[in-house]
Amino acid sequence: MNEIKSSYCRCLYYSANALARSMSRMADEAFAKTGIAPSYAFLLMAVNRKPGVQPGELAETMMLSPSTVTRLIEKLEAKGFLVRRQEGKSVFVSPTLSAQELNQDLMTAWQGLYDRYVSVLGEETARQLTTDIFSATEKLDTSD
Repeated sequence: MNEIKSSYCRCLYYSANALARSMSRMADEAFAKTGIAPSYAFLLMAVNRKPGVQPGELAETMMLSPSTVTRLIEKLEAKGFLVRRQEGKSVFVSPTLSAQELNQDLMTAWQGLYDRYVSVLGEETARQLTTDIFSATEKLDTSD
């Protein structure tokens, strides 16, 4: 390993971003056959799982900012996958029939993504890495 790469790979910021890029490539490939980008796919799966969910809950669940979730919802609404219903000051998001029909393909793509990285990393390493990364994320997010 060259000296520059060696010094960067010991940096959490560098390593986490390199991992994110690798996982994003894999996820893009896994979800390509659905016609839905991974970030949209995960939001659709969440809404399919809980029709009538509020955007704030989606933001918390997905660990995204409310404005990012709103943007994703707007795009998926424009594509005919989601509908928003307002009751007073509250907004509720539900899947359309198209989103519900696509759900099994999304779940299959997600499983394909999992199978692919497990085949490379091994199941125990993949599970432990996922647990460690999620735990670190929660700790870093609550340290602000």
